Parts: sequence; structure tokens; C-alpha cells
Amino acid sequence: QVVLVESGGGLVQPGGSLRLSCAASGFTFSAYTMSWYRQASGKDRELVAVITRVGDSTNYADSMKGRFTISRDNAKNTVYLQMNSLKVEDTAVYYCNARRGVNVHWGQGTQVTVSS
Repeated sequence: QVVLVESGGGLVQPGGSLRLSCAASGFTFSAYTMSWYRQASGKDRELVAVITRVGDSTNYADSMKGRFTISRDNAKNTVYLQMNSLKVEDTAVYYCNARRGVNVHWGQGTQVTVSS
């Protein structure tokens, strides 16, 4: 059974930082490209960041470049999202995504709220 469990969300002030984690089980984690997506209330889900299977390449949405860092630990079956300099507009539910060809898996999401 494939399971992706996000954690680390919460309430933070503008300019603050959070580190999200996504623990995976039930599949060969190192064989999957991992991504973070987010969905703000009333908006479509959008891609935040992507990391390759071995972690040698990453890509970010333009608005996250320089502020967010995606990483993974294949020994721990976990992908991370370090978020710095958070803005009010970063408020959203953040989802972990695992993809290999047509096989796609999602976590349940973790809420991030940026507010003073």
C-alpha cells in the first residue's frame, strides 16, 4: 500500500521559515521523481518544486526560486521542502507527489499558513 505522509506545516509569520517532510512507504522511493505542489483556497493546484530520483537535479516555480529548497533522503524514504522568507501568498495546503511514468501518488497534504 502506497502511503505519503506530509508533516511540518503550521502557522508562521511573514519572513519566517518552515520545513516540510514527506515520508513515503509502500513503493520503491528511489525510483520515483518527487515533487511538492500546493493549493491555495479557491485556486488550482500548482507545482512548487521537483527533484530527480537521485537528487542530482531540482526545479522550482519562479515565485519559489531562491526561497524554497527541495531535497530528498533515499535512505529514509523522505523528501523535504525547506521554505524560507515566507510570504502571506505562500499560504496553502502543500502536497507531496511521487511519479514514475503513469504511476502517480499523492499525500493528504499539510496546511501552511503565513500570517501576522
